[in-house]
Amino acid sequence: MVLYRTSMQIVGDLLSATEELGQEGIKTTALLSKANLSHSRLSKLLSNLIGSGLINKIEFDGKHTFVITQKGRQYLESYAKFANIASSFGLEL
Repeated sequence: MVLYRTSMQIVGDLLSATEELGQEGIKTTALLSKANLSHSRLSKLLSNLIGSGLINKIEFDGKHTFVITQKGRQYLESYAKFANIASSFGLEL
């Protein structure tokens, strides 16, 4: 049986990958491989995350770097707590 990630899990993966590199930020290619998404899916999700204020997009010399915001860190922390509580009840997100 193939298990698919939910949208919440994918957002959590994107924010985690972005947070790992801190203020240095993560480039699009690295984010694609860490999150295991297609470019079109990643673009849509990044647009939503930027619009929600969870990550910032920095453009330099035509290249994009993404940095997690404080709001993004708070979301990630809350998501981790919720996931732990859900798993303690035998639930999956």
